[in-house]
Amino acid sequence: MPQLTCDRLTLGYEGRIVSADVSFTVEAGDYVCIVGENGSGKSTLVKAILNLKPPMAGKVMLGDGLTRGDIGYLPQQTAAQRDFPASVREIVLSGCLNRIGHRPFFGQAQRQRATENMRRLQVDDLARRCFAELSGGQQHRVMLARALCATDRLLVLDEPASGLDPQITDEMYRLIKELNQSGLTIIMVSHDTQAALRDASHILHLGNTPLFWGTAREYEQSDIGRVYLNRKAVEA
Repeated sequence: MPQLTCDRLTLGYEGRIVSADVSFTVEAGDYVCIVGENGSGKSTLVKAILNLKPPMAGKVMLGDGLTRGDIGYLPQQTAAQRDFPASVREIVLSGCLNRIGHRPFFGQAQRQRATENMRRLQVDDLARRCFAELSGGQQHRVMLARALCATDRLLVLDEPASGLDPQITDEMYRLIKELNQSGLTIIMVSHDTQAALRDASHILHLGNTPLFWGTAREYEQSDIGRVYLNRKAVEA
C-alpha cells in the first residue's frame, strides 16, 4: 500500500492555477525529487502534502498507517530562522513536539531522540551553541536533525541545499541519500537536476503542461526531461 497518493491535484495560489491534474503515488523507501521551473507549484505541492495549504482540487491521501504527525519537514530556510536565538539542543528538541501529546514538557524519550539525531547529523558537539552563531552548513544539519525528530518514515524537504557552497551541498545530499538507504522515504524539491538523477528513484516534473512522473531513468530519456536537462546544463 502506498504511503502517499496524490490524485488529480490542481495547485495554485491567489486564485491562479499553476499546475493541474497532478497524480502520483509514493511507496515506502522511495526517493522522489520534484523539479520544474520557478512558479510551477513545487512548494505549493509540498504544502498540500503537509496539509498546510489545501489543493484547489483533488485529494492527498495517506496510507500504510502513515499520519500527518509521522511526516518530518525541512522547509526553505529564511533569514528570520537563521537568526533564531535558541540553542541547537532547543531547536532539535522542538522537532519532537508532535510526540508529547497534551503534556506541557518533553520527556526522557524525546530528549534521548533529540540527542540521537544530533549525534546522527554530527552536531551533538554544538548542542549548547546558539543556532544563530552557526555556519550555514551547520544550521542545515541542525534543521535536518530537527526534522528527523518528527519521523521515522517520511521526510519532506524543500530546497534543503539552498544557499550552501558546493562542498556543503554535496555533503547534504550524501546525508539525505544515507537516510533514504536506512529506510526513510524522501520527497524533495530541488533545482539540482544532476543530484536528482544521481540519487532519486523517481522524478516528478511540475509545470503547466506537460507533467512527468516516473523513474529517474525514464525521466532522463523522456522528451520533457531532455529539454529541461539541456536547459539546466546551458544555465550552469
